[in-house]
Amino acid sequence: MSNKDLLDNIKKLRELTGVGFKDCKLALDENDGDIDKSIEFLRKKGIAKASKKMSRTASEGLVLLKEDKGMISIIEVNSETDFVAKNEDFIKFCKELSELNFSCKGNLDKINNSKMANNLTVKDNLVSLISKIGEKIIIRRAKFFDNNDGFNFFYVHSAIEKNIGKIISVVKLDGIIKGKNEEIGSKIAMHIAASNPLAIDREGIDKQIVDKEMEIIKAEIVNSGKPDALAEKISKGKISKFLNDNSLLNQIWIMDPKKKVFDILKENSANKEIKVIEFQGDQNILTVNTELGILKLITDTEKDFLNGSKIGLNFNPKKVSLFDIQSKKAISL
Repeated sequence: MSNKDLLDNIKKLRELTGVGFKDCKLALDENDGDIDKSIEFLRKKGIAKASKKMSRTASEGLVLLKEDKGMISIIEVNSETDFVAKNEDFIKFCKELSELNFSCKGNLDKINNSKMANNLTVKDNLVSLISKIGEKIIIRRAKFFDNNDGFNFFYVHSAIEKNIGKIISVVKLDGIIKGKNEEIGSKIAMHIAASNPLAIDREGIDKQIVDKEMEIIKAEIVNSGKPDALAEKISKGKISKFLNDNSLLNQIWIMDPKKKVFDILKENSANKEIKVIEFQGDQNILTVNTELGILKLITDTEKDFLNGSKIGLNFNPKKVSLFDIQSKKAISL
């Protein structure tokens, strides 16, 4: 690995974990530059804590949605850099791909072998686009929501055009009555985009994910020097929290931290209980340097200023800095 690649990986690992330069370099050295294994290494050592940032896909690109007669299709196309995601040829390719995705009902094999407007297949056009742009481009995934057994709702974050953005979430709900409680659907979709659940309920989370999380939790506790009896008790509590934090119905509602999602569904049920049939989230092409990250930074910093002083924000493409408006002094982060 070149020095530039190493530095890029250290930067990415620091953004994902909040861990210092030295520890990130050590983790990458120990794991041959693998980001995911390095995160696991840092967590087992107790240096890094689990966060939603770590489950985000550290790639650029676009997610596109098409809606017609209550049916919805979404497709995600990844690129290596945000520069390519803004390229006109890339966007044009993605738009045509979105139309094909709807007609192919989210079947990636059918999509790849379908012919585009130039009479070449998607696969051939993708190879041509990669050659022209000079950067790796992949169709990460596609999904189709029919209009049976419920109503579909969606939320688009960081939209560059209508139904094209960095994050798109879709949820199908049963028990919705048009004109009565349908607005809750869009709010649930927004919650999914923000909270990135792995499954509808605890039981739906993949066993391999749960087992891996338990392995990391136990290693972290052992490395902290806790006695075995206490370690077992702590690990059960932590895995229970992990299951709640990552199952949609048990997540804290983003608009009211005193409630959970299942409370919101119950409150908004009318003649029939609202149930989540399926959802698609994790269209997480956003890197961690988003406007949401900056806002959280400001909020956390404000807690240290009990004298009521105001906080200002200096922002340019290379650096974000905060300052106290009254004293004009920079705030160290």
